[in-house]
Amino acid sequence: MTFLIADTFTDSLARLTGDEQKAAKTTAFDLQMNPSAPGLSFHKLDKAKDKRFWSVRVNADVRLIVHKTDASLLLCYVDHHDRAYAWAERRKLETHPTTGAAQIIELRESVREIVVPTYVRRQCRRRKRSQNRWLVPRRTYSSGTASRPNG
Repeated sequence: MTFLIADTFTDSLARLTGDEQKAAKTTAFDLQMNPSAPGLSFHKLDKAKDKRFWSVRVNADVRLIVHKTDASLLLCYVDHHDRAYAWAERRKLETHPTTGAAQIIELRESVREIVVPTYVRRQCRRRKRSQNRWLVPRRTYSSGTASRPNG
């Protein structure tokens, strides 16, 4: 299995305290030596856009975010629990269309208000019942009664 470290991991590692950095480096080393070790606590991230993102427990609060495939393991990010999970929920690993290099992209969602036009049916004035009975003029026929013409 290929073991890789992303620039985002080293940048995020530098923002941690000294003790947290030491714990994260120890966990990363253990992960490199034996990714299937029983002491490593892998947790699949359900809300992540990329379904191959996993969380690895460093200590009670700090988590490593890794991108795990059958052939490789990429260390992507390290931070406190909630911030690490939020980072993974907004990212996805893709191949650059021109260069073919792997890249971690941030997915941004925007909320826009869409105005939906409403159509109002115009109401017609009602006629009196006696006026509404015939829509065509009445004619008088030979029998002397008024009737509605056919057609």
